[in-house]
Amino acid sequence: MVRIDLITGFLGSGKTTFIKKYVKYLIDSGENVCILENDFGAINVDMMFLDDLDCGKEMVSGACDYDCHLRRFKTKLIQIAMMGYNRVIVEPSGIYDTDEFFDALYEEPLNNLYEISNIFCIYDFNTSNLSYESRYILTSESSVCGKLIVSKRENNEELNLDYINNILKEFNCNRVFSNKDIEYTDNLDFNKLINVGYKSYDHIKIPVNFDNNYDSIYYLDSNITINKLLSIKERLFNECGNVVRIKGFIYENNSWHKINLTEKINEVETIENGQKVIIIIGENLNKELINKIINE
Repeated sequence: MVRIDLITGFLGSGKTTFIKKYVKYLIDSGENVCILENDFGAINVDMMFLDDLDCGKEMVSGACDYDCHLRRFKTKLIQIAMMGYNRVIVEPSGIYDTDEFFDALYEEPLNNLYEISNIFCIYDFNTSNLSYESRYILTSESSVCGKLIVSKRENNEELNLDYINNILKEFNCNRVFSNKDIEYTDNLDFNKLINVGYKSYDHIKIPVNFDNNYDSIYYLDSNITINKLLSIKERLFNECGNVVRIKGFIYENNSWHKINLTEKINEVETIENGQKVIIIIGENLNKELINKIINE
């Protein structure tokens, strides 16, 4: 059977960065790996973020509704199982209910093709002030993980687990994280993580309307510069609804630059290839104001 891992984490938590390190470890260990990018969005720039990895890459992107997306996910997994890989890494959207993952893999024929290996949840050290719907998503992602992988800490600070544990309690989940359940991205030892498995904690289920609660605005072939984007970032995050992440690529000075912005993080990295696109992701976005600020 093909071993399959799920890497979850809320928007901007650092899933792709973790996956690049994890997949390199697996490849160096002799595994034949395929990454499956599973995203509700119409454009998946994370696939391009992984371009330098020497492994298989497949994508499920966009759908008219949850059921349609789930069918596409199942179909793609069946196809991948026929390709000879022995390990599949699933990276879903940062807004993901893990029920989709289990619903797919517990049904035939996938239950005879795949064995769930590890589930990791990437958790931003600075997480705070999440909306009710976002707290639910975090509960879904973290309650089943074998390890909580904490990203973006500074000065070796120890995570105060009260915030996430209180969220789990809010949704009647009995899981309580302790220090033995977490690892930090600045001190990873994949030899210790390779067999962490996953958990089966239950919690209250609520319907999340991804179309109404969460949104993405795409700017294709935009000529916005890096300095312009950084100069308007504060307005976008503070005035335009609950902007959670801005990501994409900008071509400037004869080079491609990967852009990843959160409220507290500015990541601009020169890369080999890209595609002119900027994506603004969040909740209850004021699209009219965003367009005005972008085009000023």
